[in-house]
Amino acid sequence: MTSDHQNDSAPAELKREFSLWSAFAFAFAFISPIVAMYGIYGLSLSTAGPGFWWTFVIVGIGQCIVALAFADLVSRWPFEGSIYQWTKRLAGNVAGWFAGWVYMWALVIIMATVAYAGAGFLAQLVGIESPTAVQQSIVALFVLLAGTGANILGRGFLKALMAASIGAEIVASIGLGTYLLIFHRHHGFDAIFHGIDLTSGWSWAYVSGPFLAALAFTGWSILGFESAGAIAEEVKEPRRNVPKAMLFSVAFIAIVIAYASLAVTLAVPDFDKIISGEEADPVAYVLSSALGESAVKPILFAFVIGFLASFLALQASASRVIWSFARDEVLPASKFLVKLSKAEAQPITAIIVTTVIGAFVYLISATDVYSVLVTFTAGGYYLAFLFPLVTGLVARLRGKWVPGPWNLGKFSTPVAVLAVLWAGFEFVNIVWPRTVSDAWYLNWGFFVAMGAILALGAVIVKVRNVADRPAAVDPDTDAPSNDDDDAVVQPA
Repeated sequence: MTSDHQNDSAPAELKREFSLWSAFAFAFAFISPIVAMYGIYGLSLSTAGPGFWWTFVIVGIGQCIVALAFADLVSRWPFEGSIYQWTKRLAGNVAGWFAGWVYMWALVIIMATVAYAGAGFLAQLVGIESPTAVQQSIVALFVLLAGTGANILGRGFLKALMAASIGAEIVASIGLGTYLLIFHRHHGFDAIFHGIDLTSGWSWAYVSGPFLAALAFTGWSILGFESAGAIAEEVKEPRRNVPKAMLFSVAFIAIVIAYASLAVTLAVPDFDKIISGEEADPVAYVLSSALGESAVKPILFAFVIGFLASFLALQASASRVIWSFARDEVLPASKFLVKLSKAEAQPITAIIVTTVIGAFVYLISATDVYSVLVTFTAGGYYLAFLFPLVTGLVARLRGKWVPGPWNLGKFSTPVAVLAVLWAGFEFVNIVWPRTVSDAWYLNWGFFVAMGAILALGAVIVKVRNVADRPAAVDPDTDAPSNDDDDAVVQPA
């Protein structure tokens, strides 16, 4: 069955095989409490002491506000590509193109870095206790190729892995956190009110220095709730289900991360060993102290599942953004990138492109360029967020906003204002150069990487005549029909 609004000349159609639960699981796996917390926990704790725990609370609240604003947008425009499609309809082709371009690169690079981080746990699981950069890159390449195969196999396999991921997250985050709180708590709850100096409270120097730095690190953690919007055309009744999936996932993840991080923090035997650098991996330090070395392996297995599922969701999201660009014929080789597999209607060519870029990232993983790319991911993500948030706020203030079936009503504009303020603050906090002693290209890594990516983008915009292409069709008539779950809209 086809939608009345479907473009008959459209080159490809996706299948609606994701339910509300599947979309939630997808966004949950993308964020992944395991990746979100353990990926930055050691860095944040060593930077700001146990008081850094409050950064999870602040980021969680901030991201819930952004999710509310995005839920408003996706209910009106539930299209593959999310940020790209929303901004295009709010501010035109060129603004939409650059929003999607920044978002696409942030997704692909963070996809590669998640696989690289997961490779460290996998290496330990198979007996390589302290993998070198080369060894970790080789394992990461294996994860990349295996994950690519899983994504190509289709949505059924992907949904099964997402379900397994949630099980692993429950064990490694909620279950383990509860066990640590009950049996291995070394500190009272007042510990989280202390900074680097564990004998005194907070000061302005602490808040404006170490705490803000930890807030920048934590800003990387609760990202990905918008990924449910990146697969919107594969979700049944997307105008109502995708907003719910976004909000459920970010709220649940924020609570789980805050709970698990509190448990691990209070179970640290000696904070001084972590802050001094004697214990480089606080999570491993806590687990080995509480569970013994023999019990660490099963936990590492759960970590590997969490990182793998996060990688799969990231790769799927990135490939959908690329596919959405290609459908609009605004990327080089669009006619190849837009192709879908016959059996599963998967964007295989777009998936392979993400694999090639990821493999390139691993080739430079032992160089300073890799550090620049890692810096780019979090800053690029928040910059991509700002495109639809700012243009959406402008539309509301100018009285041109027409809400979708799921909407915030009279709270729409206040939420949009708060979302812009939060995303803008965190963007500046992340990209602000802090370490003067670092090489200039590291201290200004975000601007170096972003400058190169935007310059390349400007060339493509010119060559593909993005500005001269027809504008998107009327936003109130191009949305998918909720009465037709098999229909897939092909936006102009």
